[in-house]
Amino acid sequence: MIPQSLIRSVTATLYERSLKKIPDDTRAALQQAQGSERDETGRRTISIMLDSAAVAAQRDQLVCTDVGIPVYSVKIGTRVQFEGAVRQAIVDGFADLVRNIQPPILKMITHPLTHERSFTGKDMPIVTFDVIDDADYVEIICAPKAMGSGRWEELKTFVFPSLETIEDYVLEVVMRAGSQPCPPIVVGVGIGGSFDYAARLAKQQVLRPVGERNAEPILAAMEERLLKAINAMGFGPMGTGGDSTAMAVHIDYAASHGFIPVAVALNCWINRRMGARISNAGEVEWFE
Repeated sequence: MIPQSLIRSVTATLYERSLKKIPDDTRAALQQAQGSERDETGRRTISIMLDSAAVAAQRDQLVCTDVGIPVYSVKIGTRVQFEGAVRQAIVDGFADLVRNIQPPILKMITHPLTHERSFTGKDMPIVTFDVIDDADYVEIICAPKAMGSGRWEELKTFVFPSLETIEDYVLEVVMRAGSQPCPPIVVGVGIGGSFDYAARLAKQQVLRPVGERNAEPILAAMEERLLKAINAMGFGPMGTGGDSTAMAVHIDYAASHGFIPVAVALNCWINRRMGARISNAGEVEWFE
């Protein structure tokens, strides 16, 4: 049985770790980009990024002061038992994080009508739930959402779009975003389903490890074409120019109607995410 206190402590720790360490696959992608980047300023910029991330990890500091808003994805095994309230545990975990994290974080949660900023708010943290059949563990992924990437995400509904139409739309979104999402970015694309489900697919694809090839050949080919086209835009690392505008493009789809929503999600170069699996016995396994 998983106690409420364990969910609370794990979710707080997930948030802090996601703010202070870039994932290993992201570091590897940045190092690869540094080696292949043809623009001298772009190479120096990536070097600064890598050094900054290393110093943050060594000194237990934030990689970026925009800590975003709390976003959690939770998958619950059908054989798991809980002791206490799960949703409240996540709310309390974030409150613990705000009280205890050093250095302190800024107020990023904003009331959409009054623009008042706080550490709390309606429906915060944002949590999505799913189930895993016949599993005896809970999987929690924390992926804080900041202004740079969140501002430029989009969703549009098409009617029987061609692959070319979908790809053109993705490129339009990235072109409008330019250097604002702090490239090199990860681009997640969700195709089909319903309006809300396409956005969820795009978000899930942003969380996919960089370098993991898509199992669907048609999607793998789309990812390759889009990544090449995005890197040809020339924005480069942090907009300084060069070949490294995106680290990866990840795509998934769901069956739909004749209307086909397409959602585009973005993650900045830090690519913040941290996950944990909590077994029914209370054992915790951390992953990125």
